[in-house]
Amino acid sequence: MLSLERMDATSHDALVVVSFGGPEGPDDVLPFLENVTRGRAVPRERLLEVAEHYHHFGGVSPINAQTRALVEALRAELVARGPAFPVYWGNRNWHPFLAETLRHMAADGARRALAFVTSAFASYSSCRQYLEDIARARAEVGAAAPVVEKLRLFWNHPDFIAPMVERVEAALAALPAASRAGAHLAFTAHSVPVAMAETSAYERQLQTACGLVAERLSSPHPWRLVYQSRSGPPSVPWLGPDIGEHLATIRAAGATDVVVAPIGFVSDHLEVRWDLDVAAAARARELGLHFARAQTVGAHPRFVGMIRELILERTAGAPRRALGAEGAAADDCAPGCCPSPARPAPTRGA
Repeated sequence: MLSLERMDATSHDALVVVSFGGPEGPDDVLPFLENVTRGRAVPRERLLEVAEHYHHFGGVSPINAQTRALVEALRAELVARGPAFPVYWGNRNWHPFLAETLRHMAADGARRALAFVTSAFASYSSCRQYLEDIARARAEVGAAAPVVEKLRLFWNHPDFIAPMVERVEAALAALPAASRAGAHLAFTAHSVPVAMAETSAYERQLQTACGLVAERLSSPHPWRLVYQSRSGPPSVPWLGPDIGEHLATIRAAGATDVVVAPIGFVSDHLEVRWDLDVAAAARARELGLHFARAQTVGAHPRFVGMIRELILERTAGAPRRALGAEGAAADDCAPGCCPSPARPAPTRGA
């Protein structure tokens, strides 16, 4: 058993949860989208189109409420089991902005923090860009800013996979009993440009995670990794197939039931709610498919415990657990991995 005395003797003194952020009212929507797309020459009409997705839900993205729930669960976990770190929260694109959070941490005396980024997989926009966000925020705060070290990626950690298995099983149980045995599984992730995918392990890690979930279900089901939330001009190749195309394909092949599992997201971003719960569900109805959507891991107790375990890997020598042959991700990104794309990065995880 790990010693609490050893855990508290670490030179680290805080945890910051780093997320994408989202609007929390109608007046926030366009300023938020302008933050997300700054420097990307996105036409105003496209921003207004996406804004309508938010207004469909009252101008509120669920991501901030779900991040608050995760932060509160982490605080309770660390109080109960150690290490006794204060837990902070900072976003890339909306309040609380990461620089605001680092100022608060500095005022509280934090000097060397660990960062949990709410993305399991490697790509520019889901990993390296967050490192750039942290560096930019520290530069904005100045010399008083705490050092911030990002915790490793966790796409194959058993306590990320197990909650996903549970979520998929629950979605399968929501399908009609007479047909659920033949249900197809569509694991989804945010699409990215093919050129970005070719410079990262994004596709490989996603395929691995999907296989780890599928093989642990109580009964076998055909499955495929598909993509959602594509943005950008049609002339630029993006990862596919899109979830809507895939639903049509499996229906044409005789499928009657489908579970859609957003494995590429750890919380119900607006894109999950709109692209799956609204658009994909409507497409399934048109096609005559029974449709169920698996929940994201959110603040599942095993997922919260996983974050504590990632902290203990750094601070107390805890075992680095991972499923599959690839093993656990490194603590530090290799030089040059997931490079910034030559074209503007896509909108991710709103």
